[in-house]
Amino acid sequence: MVNVTTEIIINCSKMQVADYAANPDHAPVWYDNIDSSDWRTPKPLQLGSQIAFRAKFLGKELAYIYEIVEFLPGEKLTMKTAQGPFPMETTYTWTAINTNTTKMTLQNKGEPKGFSKLFSPVMATMMKKANEKDLMKIKDILENQ
Repeated sequence: MVNVTTEIIINCSKMQVADYAANPDHAPVWYDNIDSSDWRTPKPLQLGSQIAFRAKFLGKELAYIYEIVEFLPGEKLTMKTAQGPFPMETTYTWTAINTNTTKMTLQNKGEPKGFSKLFSPVMATMMKKANEKDLMKIKDILENQ
């Protein structure tokens, strides 16, 4: 089991950060490993929404569909996939530090298939580094809009 949590402080309002991060259309912009996102259900984002993503991780091409399983606008978003080589649950939370400063937390947890259990700690380290890079990118995008 891999369970990785990363967080960052972004100098923008909570709603600005949450609105941007919760929009799947923005994922290919701020996630280095995500190449595309494609809505499988009608917009707007809500419980049950499904979005197909194409990504690259550890040299593998990944195609998977996330379903929104929890959505509290401006507070929390959890999406989950069961199929593919890496069943995963991803959760974003946003906490206001003050009116113009937000803590964004990104948690990924899942059970990689096709990898040795001994590889899980290595994968967790690689995932944490990738997540930190992605959070730095979203911070840069939002603070320089």
